[in-house]
Amino acid sequence: MSKSLNFYSNLRTFFEEVGALARFAGRYFREVLSPPFEFRELINQCYNMGNKSLLLVGVTGFILGLVFTLQSRPTLLEFGAVAWMPSMISISIVREIGPVIIALICAGRIGSGIGAELGSMKVTEQIDAMEVSGTNPFKFLVVTRVLAATLMLPVLVIFGDFIALVGSAIIENIKGGVSLQLYFNQVFDALEFTDLLPATLKTFFFGFAIGLVGCFKGYNSKKGTAGVGEASNSAVVYTSMLLFIIDFIAVFIADIFY
Repeated sequence: MSKSLNFYSNLRTFFEEVGALARFAGRYFREVLSPPFEFRELINQCYNMGNKSLLLVGVTGFILGLVFTLQSRPTLLEFGAVAWMPSMISISIVREIGPVIIALICAGRIGSGIGAELGSMKVTEQIDAMEVSGTNPFKFLVVTRVLAATLMLPVLVIFGDFIALVGSAIIENIKGGVSLQLYFNQVFDALEFTDLLPATLKTFFFGFAIGLVGCFKGYNSKKGTAGVGEASNSAVVYTSMLLFIIDFIAVFIADIFY
């Protein structure tokens, strides 16, 4: 009996959380279209999320290209299909592996950072002070961060995909004697518009999910330092789960139209 009560209680809490997140998203869409617009803060957040994530994304992408190529090469050698390596690697990374892996990395860095930052401001009552001073804290803190994450993640994914292909090309040059020019010629021959468009479009939704969940958890965090840690941790967990759901929906829709 107690187990069933706990189950229904957890289920109710889950749906309440989903409803609160939906209301939060609705408020975001209302605020993002109404003046005044915080362009300076938006540019500052784009710099913090974009430029400061380049090293992490670059290292991740480079290692991804190295490992994926090293793991795939022996299998293709067994079937005498090693010449298809550039095509297979490029399509796999651009379509699926690159966007998802880099989005998860950014969820860990950007999502947790937003949750911890806004949670700290909530605990120290800085958000309440902004409301008293006549500033709209939702527009200044939430709208700018969600919009910056939405705009920056596609840029980071494109950068990470390119670095991953560079890493793959280096392995092919070392292992198979394939020149960089020949490798990238085969890459560009293999990639089509139908590969790039869905993969790029879904990264905007990835960025929106990262920014929205991070802001939601931080903006509504509980009092105390424990609340800040919980907001940061839950932002990463919820965002990671949401990213896989968005990716499944995007792949399903792309499969219908393409």
